[in-house]
Amino acid sequence: MQRSFYISFSISFSALILLYCVSSAQTVSQWRGEDRRGIYHENRLQQFWPPEGPAMVWSNEEIGNGFGSPVFRDKEIFIAGEIDSNAYLFALDQGGKIIRKTAYGKEWTRSFPGSRMSPTIDGDLIYVSSGMGNLACIEMETGILKWMVNRSDLHGVTPMHGHSESPLVEGDMVFFTPGGKDTNVIALNRFTGKIIWVCKGKGERPAYNSPLLVKFADKSILVVFTAYSLLGIDSRTGELLWVHEQVNIPPAERKLGNGDTHSNTVWYDDGSIYYVAGDGNGAVKLALEDKGRSVHEVWRNPEVDNYMGGFIIQEGKIYTCSDKRKSLLSLDANTGVIVDSLKCGTGAVISDGRFLYYYNQKGNMYLIRPDKGKMEIASFFRVPKGTKEHFSHPVICKGMLYIRHGKALMAYKIETGGL
Repeated sequence: MQRSFYISFSISFSALILLYCVSSAQTVSQWRGEDRRGIYHENRLQQFWPPEGPAMVWSNEEIGNGFGSPVFRDKEIFIAGEIDSNAYLFALDQGGKIIRKTAYGKEWTRSFPGSRMSPTIDGDLIYVSSGMGNLACIEMETGILKWMVNRSDLHGVTPMHGHSESPLVEGDMVFFTPGGKDTNVIALNRFTGKIIWVCKGKGERPAYNSPLLVKFADKSILVVFTAYSLLGIDSRTGELLWVHEQVNIPPAERKLGNGDTHSNTVWYDDGSIYYVAGDGNGAVKLALEDKGRSVHEVWRNPEVDNYMGGFIIQEGKIYTCSDKRKSLLSLDANTGVIVDSLKCGTGAVISDGRFLYYYNQKGNMYLIRPDKGKMEIASFFRVPKGTKEHFSHPVICKGMLYIRHGKALMAYKIETGGL
């Protein structure tokens, strides 16, 4: 009887541990997490760091130039980089050692040279793009290049600082924004690379934006920025449903590099679309209407400018940086009014569902405690390795914080350990 109870208890306890472990970490197989929101829901993470920061478990300084963040599958880490003008997808083991690499054409080597996107994993395939505007599909386990389409084949247009789009997958399709006048946004068969549909949009060049899929009424809507327009496209057919224009730059003044930077992926929640732009209307809330065929503006705060640091919404507050103020801001998501400002530079923000993680462009990594929009720095440390600009977005996966700084990828243990 006692032995049976012990066996039963052991099995139940093991199941509890397994359930806890599964629930305490999420899969990260695309840009800013599974829903592209930048919130990595994990438990048992440290609430304070020592002055030197959490323990760096490993680093790798051989991934080439770039700013793209890593993604993960099973025991492997995938990240893109540029070496000798070529674009590579690297596969690393859990210790940071390169297992294999796959070349997929030329990479951007002009202003801010290097990779600009996070790979997207779907099934046993990985989708990558380059700053030159090429799109490729690679077999995950072998590293074999399955197919690639070139910018010229897609009539693509390259923005001033290179194409910067993390591919998005839905079903059998992968979406991409070449930015051509006749091939503005496209859907391709993700297994063959053949074009399924083309949306001419407004015929504008790309805006460094990674799209989001929005489910509303009976529609699946692809929401993506081009140079001066936010587009809502029926993801199944390519029909242009609506356009929301960036009105801060008059049409006569629109040219390459002037008002065409909209790098932050939009956020969707309960019929509302939020975005934050550095070169556009500022922070904006839109409401979807007419079964997804139109939008109207709910509020706008033009004082909020964020070129590429991303934003999150947590407990009714928007957290985003301000390039002009060199600060992290919080806004009321219902009104757009600024609630608080924290002077910690311009940077990229993510969250674990409780704390904010803010990697600023001076190389400081902050752990920030939010409370109803008010913010307090709990800890910070300086990133010790890497080259050039601190532009990358951090990632949290299975108790580890990953920071990319140019040629270096660093892995920090931020899990507390124990139950």
